[in-house]
Amino acid sequence: MKDYHQALFPYAYNILGSAEDAKDAIQDVLSNYVAKPREEVENERNYLIRSVINHAINLRNRRKKVNLGEVWLPEPVATEAADTDINLKDIVSYSMLVLLEQLNPKERAVFILKEGFGYSHQEIAEVLSGTEELSRKLLSRAKNKLGAAREEVKVRRRERVPTETLEKYVNMIRGRDTSRLENMLAEDITFYADGGGKVNVVRKICTGAQEVADLLVYVFEKYEQSATIIATEVNYQPALLFFVKGRLLSCQVLGIEAASGRIFQINTVVDPAKLKNIAEQAKGKGTRL
Repeated sequence: MKDYHQALFPYAYNILGSAEDAKDAIQDVLSNYVAKPREEVENERNYLIRSVINHAINLRNRRKKVNLGEVWLPEPVATEAADTDINLKDIVSYSMLVLLEQLNPKERAVFILKEGFGYSHQEIAEVLSGTEELSRKLLSRAKNKLGAAREEVKVRRRERVPTETLEKYVNMIRGRDTSRLENMLAEDITFYADGGGKVNVVRKICTGAQEVADLLVYVFEKYEQSATIIATEVNYQPALLFFVKGRLLSCQVLGIEAASGRIFQINTVVDPAKLKNIAEQAKGKGTRL
C-alpha cells in the first residue's frame, strides 16, 4: 500500500493544503478499503483516488467552518529535493494554493483535477458523482472567483530565482534599507502571516510596497536578528527558512512576477504545527544566506 500513499498524496494535499491532514485522510481511506470486499471494486486505483478526493472535500467543509475569518496558509512542502515518503511531482504551487482558498471545496477539487491533473469533465463527473454540466459550471465559477490573478499564479511552475536575488532581498532587510527593498516589491504586494492561533503575529495581512517593506524590517529587528537564514524551495517557489537556536521560527514563501522579477506576494508561516515537517525536510539542504 506504500505506493498508493505516494500516488494519492497530491490529490489529498492539493485539496486540503496540509501534508499532515493529507496523510491522515489517505490512511483513513486505505484502512476502510482493506476491510471492504474486493468484488465490490472494479478499478482499485480509481476507487482509491475517488475516495481520497471526496474524503478530502468533506474534511475541508468541516475545517472551513472552524477557520472562518482567519488567515489560513497551506502547510509548506519542500520541493528542492525529493521526499521518499510522498509524491511531489503533482503538488500545486504555493501561491496557487493560497489563491484557491477563495473557492469552496467542490470548486477547488474541480479546478485542481482539470487544471492540475488534466482530467476531462466526464472523468471529474465520475469522481465527484455528478454530471459533466455541473463540472463545467463549477470550473467556470472557480475561474471567475480567481479572476486575473490565476494568469500570473500558475498551477505548477518552478520559479527559478538566482541565489543572488534572495541574498539582495535579505541584505536589504538586514541593513534596514526600506527604500531599496521597496523597489524589489510590486506596488500592490500582499503579505500574509499565519500563526495558527498558537503564535501571535505582528500583522496577519499587509498590502502595498512601503507598508510591507516597513513590516519586514520591523519583524526582522524584533524576532529574526539572530536567525540563521536558509534559502530553499517550497512548492516550487523560492522560500526562506528562519532558524533560531536550531528551531525553525518561520517559513517565508515568495511569489515573484515572471515579467518584472518583483515580489508580488509574501506568505509567512509561523504556526509550529505547519513547520514541523519542513524543518525535517530542510535538514542539510538549501543555501545559507
